[in-house]
Amino acid sequence: MNQSHHDAAAAKQALLARRKSLFWRIHFWAALIASPFTLAAALTGILYIFTPQIEAQLYGALEHVAPSGVMRPLDDSVAAARAAAPAGWALHSVVPAYAAGDTVKATFSPPAKAAEPAAEHAGHNHGMAAPVPAPKRAFGAPSQAITVYVNPYTAEAVGSLVNQERFGSWAKKLHSSLLQGDGWRWMIELAASWLMVMLITGIALWWPRGTQKALPQAGAKGRIAWKQWHAFIGVVLSVMSAIILSTGLTWSKYAGGQIRMATDSLGQAAPKVPRDVQSIAADGAAPLSWQAVWDATRRQAPDGKLQLVAPGGPQGVWSASSADRSQPEKRFDLLLDAYSGQALYYSGWDKQTAFGKATAIGIPFHRGEFGWWNQALLLVFGVGVLFSLVSGWVMFFKRRQPGSLGLPRLLPGAWKSGSLTAWATAAVLLGAMPLLALSALAVVAVEIVLHRRSMAVGSQ
Repeated sequence: MNQSHHDAAAAKQALLARRKSLFWRIHFWAALIASPFTLAAALTGILYIFTPQIEAQLYGALEHVAPSGVMRPLDDSVAAARAAAPAGWALHSVVPAYAAGDTVKATFSPPAKAAEPAAEHAGHNHGMAAPVPAPKRAFGAPSQAITVYVNPYTAEAVGSLVNQERFGSWAKKLHSSLLQGDGWRWMIELAASWLMVMLITGIALWWPRGTQKALPQAGAKGRIAWKQWHAFIGVVLSVMSAIILSTGLTWSKYAGGQIRMATDSLGQAAPKVPRDVQSIAADGAAPLSWQAVWDATRRQAPDGKLQLVAPGGPQGVWSASSADRSQPEKRFDLLLDAYSGQALYYSGWDKQTAFGKATAIGIPFHRGEFGWWNQALLLVFGVGVLFSLVSGWVMFFKRRQPGSLGLPRLLPGAWKSGSLTAWATAAVLLGAMPLLALSALAVVAVEIVLHRRSMAVGSQ
């Protein structure tokens, strides 16, 4: 009986050793692929964290004014914004002043057939713009849009700015695509995909078993110390890592499409604002003014900064939504009749799905929009990621023998040692992240070549 137990224990230890060598190998490949892009993402992400402070210095004179008396009707500010906008540009949306020192922000979209020439004059505030019909209701500022900032107390334009030229827009593009355009977003998505693999395999390698310790040991030096702190920091930041990676992947191009398809099939899609709602013009009824719509919205929606979009025609409806992502619980969509101000559709926080609520909280957290504590956590996370990258490569070069590739040793039978849970997790990750699946095929091809080469060398 004792011999049987001893043999079983030895077999289990051998299985765990093969499995550990497999995890080490996959962990290495994940680090090799993800490291360059992750380094760029971490550095640009740390820069992006401080967007509120940087933009406050750059655009404070546009976004804030000294309160003086009573605010004039919103229609006066909208008229001033129209006069200051480039001729022919269409008013897209308006964010009324919420706090006493806020300006009114009116966003304009360029003419469809002359977007490029008009954009050249976007930074100027001169020229009278003839009123143009309001565009059809749309969500999100269009490409090349400009925002005109108006003092709500004097109804005077204080300046304008091309939205894409804001520091926040530049920093976001730098972080998401390294300023290479949407066609290059795959770089960061590829890094995030392999970082998820690196996180999972890293936790599996760290998990205490037998004499293996969970915490760094005092007195450890050299590669052992680097290894202990590398694992410990990675695990400490694992929850943050999972949140940042998951939220980043939700708006990525390929993995994001897979996630949206899955949420739709599971009934977790966000409520869709209807497109076929119309206003009813009673005999002699006049369309509501901007001020009247603003007042009606404040009566029917949560208190907070909001955005208004005018009707697209006589039967169109007013659209109102939250303009403050730092208060996700006040997120709403409201459609108003253009003549009576009656709510034709309303969807608030209580109508959001569980996935919708998770992303409404997770995405602003990813961007550091919840205030200084959020920024501090992201800064710690970014520095931790940089330490993980540096310490991982320090260990690699300390382990690597001269003249060798430095790949972690793969024990015989390692690829067959994975548990059912491990292979199921791999299947989910590969299915959810197409770029991971494609690049994994390349890794498998390299592994096959290396295996055949080692077999050929061994047979000589």
